[in-house]
Amino acid sequence: MLNHTLVTIVDDNQPFRESLRKLVMLFGYTVESFPSAAEFLASRLLPETGCLVADVHMPGMTGVELHRHLIDTGHAIPTILVTAYPDEVVRDQALKDGVVCYLSKPVDDDDLERCLRSALQPDTPTEDNS
Repeated sequence: MLNHTLVTIVDDNQPFRESLRKLVMLFGYTVESFPSAAEFLASRLLPETGCLVADVHMPGMTGVELHRHLIDTGHAIPTILVTAYPDEVVRDQALKDGVVCYLSKPVDDDDLERCLRSALQPDTPTEDNS
């Protein structure tokens, strides 16, 4: 099944970004990726993005800051945050702020696929947002 909904990945770690891009493509989504929040925000793809997958810890603007910026500027894109450094306080605040899922690296394939479905089909509940 091919899904033409655009999933955008923003992560400063090139090998992880590329691996995640390939995985999301295997799920059948159209995927674009960026090494920084600034490059994504400057792109023509911002209004086309159906779901954003962003790293929590990036130089310049973190994934949490990117999510807040998008909401503040009227681009409430469903967002999945990923991190190699899980933090319960950051996780709880991100979920309160409307992030769909907060996942730890290495990302579990099934968890990511479930989160993408939930983000792109809001009526689909997620069993666990961790």
